[in-house]
Amino acid sequence: MYILIGLLIGFLAAIPLGPVNVFVISQTLKRDFLHGFMAGITAAVLDTIYCLVAIFGLSQVTFGLNLVKFLPFFKVFAALVLGILGFRMYQQSKTYTEPQPPKNMTSFSPRPMLGVVLLYVVNPSLYAFWLAVAGMVSHYNWMASGVSSARIFFAVSCGLGGIVWYFVLTYYVVTHHHQFQPTTFQKIFLVLAIILFAFSAYTVASIFFRSLKLL
Repeated sequence: MYILIGLLIGFLAAIPLGPVNVFVISQTLKRDFLHGFMAGITAAVLDTIYCLVAIFGLSQVTFGLNLVKFLPFFKVFAALVLGILGFRMYQQSKTYTEPQPPKNMTSFSPRPMLGVVLLYVVNPSLYAFWLAVAGMVSHYNWMASGVSSARIFFAVSCGLGGIVWYFVLTYYVVTHHHQFQPTTFQKIFLVLAIILFAFSAYTVASIFFRSLKLL
């Protein structure tokens, strides 16, 4: 039962349009299915790790270190990263052309995976989300009984649910992108850039809103 719950939570958690989904879509369009899907798998693996950390109660260590005071610095760095990604995507919206099939098989680049890792590192809200998930399922017997294997399988099933979503997303982008003109992709990249800029602005604004509440 907990495996089905984990699959559903992981799948639904990956659907909302955020920086990670935007990045996965852009890498699929810019590179190919493999790079986009590997970026999605990286996100799912990190979700699994975050879920495990939250379930096994290591959050108490985090709070004990009083890392909350460093949250504004993380948010500033996150806004900077999102702004840089948005600017690069804006540049791509001006220069995008239909990619030609390579004559030789190109090597795999780890850059999309590293980009996802960076997005997770600078986004503390993702960890907060998995803390909420751990709290939500904590009343189940398999969580309260201290059975480690059940908790591990739950976290892994959350990751697998995310992998399913990213496969559907990248497969849809790859199979349907030929139906559009290059100008359509330029508009898509422009919209994605605006979304990333909006996330960046919201992150900066949240710092000031938090400061006003503390006054």
